[in-house]
Amino acid sequence: MSDRKEFRDLATPEAAREAIASLDLSPSPETVPLREARGRVLAERVDAAIDVPGFDRASMDGYAVRARDTFGADEADPAELDLVGAVHAGAAPDVTVEPGTCAEISTGAVMPDGADAVVMVERTDEVGGDDATDGDASRIAVRTSVAPGDHVMTAGTDIAAGARALGPGTRLTPREIGLLSALGVDEVPVEGRPRVGIVSTGDELVRPGEELDPERGEIYDVNSTTIAAGVEEAGGEPVLYPHAGDDYAEMERLLRRAADECDLVLSSGSTSASAVDVIYRVIEARGELLLHGVAVKPGKPMLVGRLDRSGDGADGDGQTGDAADAGESAYIGLPGYPVSALTIFRTFVAPAIREAAGRDEPATATVEGRMGVGERYGEGRLRLMPVGLLDLDDGNRPLVYPVDKGSGATTSLVEADGVVAVDPDTEYLDAGETVSVDLFSPDVRAPTLLGVGEDDPALNRLLDRLANPRYLAVGSREGLRRLRDGVPDVAVTAGPTDRDVDAAVLGGWTREWGLVVPDGNPDDVTGLADLVDRDLRLRNRPTVSGLRRSLDATLDDLAADRDADRRDLAERIDGYERTAKAFESPVRAVVAGDADAGLGLRETAERLGCDFVSLGEQSVAVRAAPDRADREPVAALAAALGTGAGDGVDADDDAAADEAEPPLDSILADLPGYSRNSRNEP
Repeated sequence: MSDRKEFRDLATPEAAREAIASLDLSPSPETVPLREARGRVLAERVDAAIDVPGFDRASMDGYAVRARDTFGADEADPAELDLVGAVHAGAAPDVTVEPGTCAEISTGAVMPDGADAVVMVERTDEVGGDDATDGDASRIAVRTSVAPGDHVMTAGTDIAAGARALGPGTRLTPREIGLLSALGVDEVPVEGRPRVGIVSTGDELVRPGEELDPERGEIYDVNSTTIAAGVEEAGGEPVLYPHAGDDYAEMERLLRRAADECDLVLSSGSTSASAVDVIYRVIEARGELLLHGVAVKPGKPMLVGRLDRSGDGADGDGQTGDAADAGESAYIGLPGYPVSALTIFRTFVAPAIREAAGRDEPATATVEGRMGVGERYGEGRLRLMPVGLLDLDDGNRPLVYPVDKGSGATTSLVEADGVVAVDPDTEYLDAGETVSVDLFSPDVRAPTLLGVGEDDPALNRLLDRLANPRYLAVGSREGLRRLRDGVPDVAVTAGPTDRDVDAAVLGGWTREWGLVVPDGNPDDVTGLADLVDRDLRLRNRPTVSGLRRSLDATLDDLAADRDADRRDLAERIDGYERTAKAFESPVRAVVAGDADAGLGLRETAERLGCDFVSLGEQSVAVRAAPDRADREPVAALAAALGTGAGDGVDADDDAAADEAEPPLDSILADLPGYSRNSRNEP
């Protein structure tokens, strides 16, 4: 199309920050109840209107005295004073301390007239007097001397009336709220929270909780909720709008409504150079487009501009929003892929929201690490590379490894600990090269153990027994490759492997695998030959999977028996190359009626209510890098697997036997088709 928008001149990241800085998204100050003020920022100074405390009060339990009556008193020669009564916290004193007398007093109680000091109860004794009855003491022996003001908090000691209590820009934490409560403040002036309208675009989006139709290419709207959480964390007030399809009129209506009601409008999607992407035309027609495209990866398709307001200010329920004055609303368009959208938001947008909300930049944490593997990059733009960390506790900098499944994979950020900014001029990062990692937050906890390889139900349960592991289900073949390259602690493999990797086998188990078919096996499938000879649809696993390797080996055997070409047999199976990533996915395709058979496990078939045609048993092995086997987390995994466990346990001692049983044994007992490998070998 002739009006298709192209990314001819990408702006630099610095230019993008300048464009965003030129936008006005600052809200007006507001007054909120103190109970709702936590985390807000004071807009103006608050002075004390009263003394705190507003009276002289005792700072400990004891006796209120006239200090001069105790001068010279000590353990050998105590001063005896007549007890004239008691004063309790929250009650007005009804006694006066005359010379030679004292009054019992509680912590926080008002000092009675005549008293100017408190003697702690531990330095006194009760003694009888002429008027003592029923064992009650009428005189108190004071075994120490005190000076005027001792153990007394005088009025205004905490803060005096007229004093500056808190200044503008103070973030209100529980401590500040406690001070304001002590001053009797019930409402506080705070910086307004910028209202941020969030509009996700795309005909394929469905809100979480609604029915999803994968056949139509529908996906759940990830960006609205995740960006809203980021807005709130940065100090803004997120406002979610219905998602807009790729229709100009509908998109214009939603964006203009959001502009009328909000200080900043964020959209995600419809920003790339596509014939169906129309959002940039809405901005150009109804506002001003300052920037389209940034030289950064991920996140090149980014928009910055302004949207004109209509000025009527009516929101969806007929109310008038604070941001609804005529004028302009700031606008930023984020990419549609979740990783791109979240990375651009965190890098460029969140700082602008924090500044508008009056919040300081959060404490950042940067660690120096060493690349665990080499990484090639040569696209000539700033790359914000998600990475994971692994601290080997060996005195060296932690290992850094890329965690990048592409911009469309939300798990890239979940499995990463931070970001490495790769300069546009850097074409290659060497293994061992020092890099700076900007952590996602100061409290990021790097995993104690990094595992890679095959996905498996027993493994999932086993990992739950460990402290903060991270596991990347990349398949058996890829797991062995990564173990060879020296990044992970362990790799889990299943079935036959064609890689010879130096590793220590920690243990393992066997699992029954085969073809999962609908309940009742309506097509009477008996084996792999039925898929070759009949018109049946298969859902397979990718070649990196151990299950796929076992199926390939079985097909090799069938080809040998028939003296046929294996590739010819594979081509005769409808769907042999149609794969699903996880061990449960082919079974779900069978349940949904999208396949007549799926490659899977007996455990999964029974759990999801399907029938199962067994093709054999498959060994699963947990292998450790040889130089990591003595690491404490790896040793904990070995113990959970039962490697070397159970020696010296009395078989008659049930309690001891139960305690010694490794977690793997109880896990395997609950899974159909699973058993322990003999001698823990693969």
